[in-house]
Amino acid sequence: MKQEFFDRIQSYIPEEYDAFLQCFEKEMFKGLRVNTKKIDLEMFTKQFPYIGAPSPFCKEGFYIEKNLGNHPYHFAGLYYLQEPSASSAVTILNVQENDIVLDLCSAPGGKSTQIAASLGKEGFLVSNEYDSKRAQILLSNMERLGVMNVLITNSNTKVLCTEFSECFDKVLVDAPCSGEGMIKKHDAAGDNWSVENIEFCAARQKEILQDAYKALRKDGILVYSTCTYAKEENEDVIRWFVENYPDMEVIDPGVSFGREGLDLPFARRIFPMDQGEGHFICKLRKNGGGISSFKTVKSAKLDKYATSFLNEQMEKDDYYYSIQKDKVYMMQAPFIDVKKVKVVRQGTLVGETIKTRFEPSHAFYLNRESKFKNMVDLNVEEMDLFLHGNQISKPCKKGYVAVCVEGHPFGFGKSDGNVIKNKIPKGLRLLEGVHILK
Repeated sequence: MKQEFFDRIQSYIPEEYDAFLQCFEKEMFKGLRVNTKKIDLEMFTKQFPYIGAPSPFCKEGFYIEKNLGNHPYHFAGLYYLQEPSASSAVTILNVQENDIVLDLCSAPGGKSTQIAASLGKEGFLVSNEYDSKRAQILLSNMERLGVMNVLITNSNTKVLCTEFSECFDKVLVDAPCSGEGMIKKHDAAGDNWSVENIEFCAARQKEILQDAYKALRKDGILVYSTCTYAKEENEDVIRWFVENYPDMEVIDPGVSFGREGLDLPFARRIFPMDQGEGHFICKLRKNGGGISSFKTVKSAKLDKYATSFLNEQMEKDDYYYSIQKDKVYMMQAPFIDVKKVKVVRQGTLVGETIKTRFEPSHAFYLNRESKFKNMVDLNVEEMDLFLHGNQISKPCKKGYVAVCVEGHPFGFGKSDGNVIKNKIPKGLRLLEGVHILK
């Protein structure tokens, strides 16, 4: 790492510079955030033995010591692995059940899934990711954590925010940055460090904020965050923003974690000494502008095959449906009429009609809102076999069945009454030699 980086840090926190260096030499903080969309927080803490101290940044967050990516609960989407302080921005955003929210730079999905966990049936989330490969990672995480009322887009921020001008109660801009707070995790962040890159990132961040401004309603809340220490990408960007958009007001974030910004009191900074990696968060309110709403479309009429499947699989509930090229999607909120924006997914993919039958999707069985009629619990050994692509001998009702761990679906199969044929997508199966953590 270049000495210039450390000199800059010393100029920010001269009295704590030695403490920073000591923390910088230690491993990154590890953490998870419980997905309360799928499991009650109190129940999770009683059942899960691997969590450590609670996170100060999010009431659903905990520190952990080991990698828990192969635990049964992870496959079922009961938690998201996340560096603890990464949850701070959504805590400050303070999402309410009926909010209409935009996460403008959302891959890999930690903050979007955190937002979704706070939304109710009438709330809605638009999660955008400009990079198409990262948008697919975002989609995978949203599916695993069972998010339904969502529009996932892969669009230029200017196009997106113009299309949805003044539609959002809350906007999160977790801006692409130089990533100084991730240097311990990603070698490239240190290898590619330069003041020129910081300046490049700051210019891009200003462009994104200009677009975000368009999307925000009057009296709406915008939270800007980065995972870098660089003042040019943090306080300087915010000062530029409020100078050029005088109806944007920096407001009290309402939290005690971290510390004040550099000459920007209501902003929050998190250093490793604060029990998290490098983060900057600032909360703003838009005092001008107007209020617009999405254009919605009528719920689609399902064919007899999709209707029969849903009647067999789910308890009846009120859903909206969309059909695209024989594929059926469902949400609790009306579908949005999207024309200029590139859509990755809107709602939950239920499955598709193929000739005279309906083939369900993996995502459907991970959806928290569905109350399945046909479910079967697997023990850890059976789950391990199933996630490796094997069929399981297990008496149950014939037909498609949600396979579960302790009542929480992690996929599905098709049963003849005695044997469950595996329907886990090949790309999501465990590799040979990799096993579930007991």
